[in-house]
Amino acid sequence: MDDMKKMARPFGWLFALALVIAVLGRVGLAIAGATGVLAFDYISASGVPILDVICSILTGSAFVAFLFAAGLALVVSTAGVVLYGALAARGDARPRPLSAFLWGWATALVALVCLVIVVLGILSAVQVGSMSSKLPGALALAGALVAFAAFLGTLLGAASLVVCACVARARAGRSLGASLVVAAAGCGAVVMLLTVGTFGALNTAAVSLPALGAWLAADVAVNLALLFGAGAYLGKQERRETAEKSRAVAAARG
Repeated sequence: MDDMKKMARPFGWLFALALVIAVLGRVGLAIAGATGVLAFDYISASGVPILDVICSILTGSAFVAFLFAAGLALVVSTAGVVLYGALAARGDARPRPLSAFLWGWATALVALVCLVIVVLGILSAVQVGSMSSKLPGALALAGALVAFAAFLGTLLGAASLVVCACVARARAGRSLGASLVVAAAGCGAVVMLLTVGTFGALNTAAVSLPALGAWLAADVAVNLALLFGAGAYLGKQERRETAEKSRAVAAARG
């Protein structure tokens, strides 16, 4: 029973994080539906958004398998953020914006590769042909995959350093669970709004590259702001801890 009591608080914060993310996702879907970003119409015809065409191909067991592939990619991405925070908290590495971005980019790339590997095994030749006729060439898709992974790298890097900042707050006497929930709510709300806007620019019959580029630039700018903002906070906390240790050593010698 004592073990159950000790585990209750951490699991409670975990459930709170999940609920915050679920609510933000529901709000984002409501905004997307109200603004026409999501039409909920998967009939393949001319003049419909490209993502609606792709979704119309993913039916039956292929759709279920795609859910598994998407879940795998999401789990890998989330685990990368948690692993970075855990390694930093354990003292195996010092959290820095550059390393957070690089490992975030690598994690995003592996997650997308896992997604592609599974998806290629669930589509028939007819489905692949149908999608290929509406998508750019293999070289362009490969380049887009790497570029998208780099974009996600800034997001996962920012999330990694925000987690490290929450750990630093916990070392200063604050609640780790509360810090994580507040960070997920605040940062998540901004990311949700940007995601809806970016999805709206992408999910059109004729994609406007300037509009899509502007949204992606805004996404990256916010991700970098979160990345370096969390990095600056961590640097401040490190300097404070170093100063406190120096004063403690001086007091012991005196």
